[in-house]
Amino acid sequence: MEDRIITTSFTEEDIDYERTLRPKRLDEFIGQRWVKESLDLFISATKGRDEALDHVLLSGPPGLGKTTLAGIIANELGVGIKVTSGPAIERAGDLAAILTNLQLNDVLFIDEIHRLHRQVEEILYPAMEDFELDIIIGKGPSARSLRLELPRFTLVGATTRQGLITSPLRDRFGVTCRFDYYNEEELDSIIKRSAMILGVAVDDGGSLEIARRSRGTPRIANRLLKRVRDYAQIKGDGHIAKDIADKALAFLEVDSFGLDRLDRQILHTLLKKFGGMPVGLNTLALAIGEEPETLEDVYEPYLLQLGFIQRTPRGRVATERACTHLGIDYPGGDKLS
Repeated sequence: MEDRIITTSFTEEDIDYERTLRPKRLDEFIGQRWVKESLDLFISATKGRDEALDHVLLSGPPGLGKTTLAGIIANELGVGIKVTSGPAIERAGDLAAILTNLQLNDVLFIDEIHRLHRQVEEILYPAMEDFELDIIIGKGPSARSLRLELPRFTLVGATTRQGLITSPLRDRFGVTCRFDYYNEEELDSIIKRSAMILGVAVDDGGSLEIARRSRGTPRIANRLLKRVRDYAQIKGDGHIAKDIADKALAFLEVDSFGLDRLDRQILHTLLKKFGGMPVGLNTLALAIGEEPETLEDVYEPYLLQLGFIQRTPRGRVATERACTHLGIDYPGGDKLS
């Protein structure tokens, strides 16, 4: 399987690597200043009242630190955390088992909460609002409802697609935090912190070059650091300077904007295979052999941010700016900027 810098699949090594680099406290968390300040205030007030923190919804593109921040919230509150994901909770009974095993003021983190099944989601409503759980015992005319009291807890939900969360569920979150892409200075600080933890020698030029090509995403910055470290170890003396970073990133086919091979394939497909005409998401996904959800959630946001593609009522269109970056002629039609 092709090993990509931008990916939705992770090996055990990747997961262990990311856990090692994750900050444990708010003051260690770099970037997302407004989110940090808001949560610091809410957590301090909650601890002063000795209550459970209100439910928190974290939204934004993948790789920006939502899972990390969920763990930090639990650490700052001094409580336990249970971790699961929307697709993993297949039946209402699965969620009931998790909820009944929570301790007072615990954090329940549900990743990809927009993918919860509707029947499971409905169990959450009374649990979030009244800290009670309704269980149906039996079937047919003899079925009866049993209501169980739950300890007060904090649900932290993470989503890359907030628009897919139903209104009844979204309205039950008291704190909503939107994550934005990181700037180069923030990513530079993250890379230097990660390099220090890993024992990697990196200078200002090397770390900044990696930061420039990290698509505003800490997860990608850390993965690039890992790959550049390997290159520096084999092709150099282990020290990551700007020239080594340049050569390593060129070897990895990550260009000056942080685009990888699939990003460029998307743009070339739009411009050459379809002649610059609008292309529907499913058609584009079939043309490049990728899942539509992966294109929409992982690749499109950054290409849109760069102004390399636009969404139109008829489909996706590559812009003239993308042509300039790729060094190819604009195919014609109405010019986009």
